[in-house]
Amino acid sequence: MKARYNIIGASVIGVAAAGLIAVAGFAADTSSGGAMPKGETIAKGSDCFSCHAINQKIVGPAFTSVAAKFAGKKGAETTLVNAVKKGHVGTWGKVPMPPHPQLSDAKIKEIISWILSLKKTKTAAAEAASGKTYSYTVKGKTLSTSFPIYQAGTKKVTPEVFRGYELFNSYCFRCHGEDAVGGSYAPNLRRSLANGMKESKFVSIAMTGVKSKGMPSWAGFFSPHQIHAIYQYTKARSVAVVGTGTPKH
Repeated sequence: MKARYNIIGASVIGVAAAGLIAVAGFAADTSSGGAMPKGETIAKGSDCFSCHAINQKIVGPAFTSVAAKFAGKKGAETTLVNAVKKGHVGTWGKVPMPPHPQLSDAKIKEIISWILSLKKTKTAAAEAASGKTYSYTVKGKTLSTSFPIYQAGTKKVTPEVFRGYELFNSYCFRCHGEDAVGGSYAPNLRRSLANGMKESKFVSIAMTGVKSKGMPSWAGFFSPHQIHAIYQYTKARSVAVVGTGTPKH
């Protein structure tokens, strides 16, 4: 019997061969202009951004949330260094953070120092949560999303949506069907989103996987930014604003 599951899935076969593409995409999606703090550079060179983002919960807490929780607390650096070095579970939920014995204490301290220096800033996710919506009319029906699908004043999709299309049809289509139409191994994700699945749930399952249903974890393969792009493309398909085939970009 073929396994079925409820959210982004892909055949493990072929993933290794595609690894170089994903790594290149990760580098492109997480790069930033100007010099980064040393701790941030080390974090991006490790696997920290597979499960964390600076200002948004992914699998683990946002780094800004960690900074806020431990701000001014005695022994905060030691506590966090030990958590990274030895692994930890319980403070932020039931998903364990694995140990990182490959990182030296000096490098972990640089990462922790950078995290504790962070302040919360408004992000795209926060703006979406604030209630701002974008409306589109499809076959006489008005539909809304929390993010723009088209570039302003055009019928060309945003770079984020187009990136999601590229990623979905390079990896996710193996189980969820080309253009997110549903496949033999997994359900139609357009229907899942239309039935109320939130982005936070979409991202969480994509990053952690569902082992009991054959759904692999994409943490360490896709960056949170890439999963966000896949979500936007799939959501745009679910409200029928973007059709099958290559979107104009």
